[in-house]
Amino acid sequence: MYMPAITGSGVFTPEEIVTNDELVVAFNAYAEKFNTEHAEAIAAGEVEAKAPSSTEFIISASGIEQRYVMNKSGVLDPDVMHPLLPPRSDDEPGIMAEMALDACGKALAQAGREAGEVDLVICAASNHERAYPAIAIEIQQLLGAGGFAFDMNVACSSATFGIQTAADMIRSGSVRCAIVVSPEICSGHLEWRDRDCHFIFGDVCTALVLERAEDAKGDHFIVHSTRCATQFSNNIRNNNGYLRRTREGHMEDRRDMLFVQEGRKVFKEVLPMVSAHISEHMKDACVDAQNLKRLWLHQANKTMNDFIGKKVMGRVPEPEEQPNILQDYANTSSAGSIIAFSKYSADMAPGETGLICSFGAGYSVGSVLVERA
Repeated sequence: MYMPAITGSGVFTPEEIVTNDELVVAFNAYAEKFNTEHAEAIAAGEVEAKAPSSTEFIISASGIEQRYVMNKSGVLDPDVMHPLLPPRSDDEPGIMAEMALDACGKALAQAGREAGEVDLVICAASNHERAYPAIAIEIQQLLGAGGFAFDMNVACSSATFGIQTAADMIRSGSVRCAIVVSPEICSGHLEWRDRDCHFIFGDVCTALVLERAEDAKGDHFIVHSTRCATQFSNNIRNNNGYLRRTREGHMEDRRDMLFVQEGRKVFKEVLPMVSAHISEHMKDACVDAQNLKRLWLHQANKTMNDFIGKKVMGRVPEPEEQPNILQDYANTSSAGSIIAFSKYSADMAPGETGLICSFGAGYSVGSVLVERA
C-alpha cells in the first residue's frame, strides 16, 4: 500500500467578469421587455409578471459579488441571456479540454512533473460537452499523458469523488501519478432569465496532481482519508441543459431542461447531512475539531458555509480557517472547494490538518482529510 499525496494544484480563470450590477441591468431589461410583451396575459392572471432583481438581493441571497464567464456578451444581452459558445468541429479541441490544459499545466508545474509522467486523468465535473469520447481522454491526448482516462459526474461533488478514486488507485499501486481536473462551464446550464437563480454560477477549471507521497518533489499534502456519500433527491436537477441554446434549433426552449433547485428544501436537508458527514469522518480519523487548521468548503452559498463551519468547528470559524472565494467566483460547482484549497493552503505548516468538502445534487457529499507534509 502506498500513501497518496496532493503535490500540485492549478486554476484556470476566464478573462471575462460579470459583476452583479451588470447582471442586474441585463436581467431587469429582459424582465421589463417580457412584462410589456405579455401585459394582457399578466393582467388576466394567465402569466406571472417578472419581478426585477437587485444587487442587494443577490448579495443577501448568496454572498456573490461577481462571476467569471467564458462568454459575457450573450449573458448580458437581454435578447439572448445565455453564453454564446459556437459549436466546434470534431477536429478542434473542445472548450472544456482547452480550459483543462491551462489548469493542468499549472498543477504539473507546481508538482514538478511532466505530463508524460501522468498515468491517470479523471475529468470530474458537473457537466460534459458531449457524451463520448470522454473529455478526459481528449485532455490526456492534448497533454501527452500516458495510462488511461475517464469522465466522472457527481454534480458539485465530482472533484472530491475524483480525489477519492485517484487516491484509492494510488494506494493500491494501480497508478503512480494522477490528475483530477474539473472544467466547469456552469454558465451553460444556468437559466439567466430566472430571478431566483440568475446570479448563482460562474465558469472556471481546477486541476490537482496526486501521486505517491514518496515520489513528491516538493511541498505536498498527505491524503490521510476520504469519504463519499450519496442520497437521491430531485431538489437539485438538470435534465439536459449543458450549453443549451448555443446551437440554433437543437432543443425546445423549456425551463425544466436547465438547472433547477428547491432552495429551501436543499438548505433544510443538505446542511445536516454535510455537517454530520464531516463530523463523523473526522471522528473516525481521530481528528478533533480544535486541531483542524482549515476547512475548504464547496462554494455555493455563504449562509450554508457559515452554518456548516460553525457546526463542524463548534464555534464561528475565523475567516482564515474557512476561506471563501464565492464572492469573486460565484458557485463553480465541483471546482469551488478546490479553488479555495489552491488559493489558501500554501501558508499551512507541516503537521497541520485540513479538510476539503464538496456537496450538492444527488444529494452527494465528499470529504478529503489532508495533512501538510
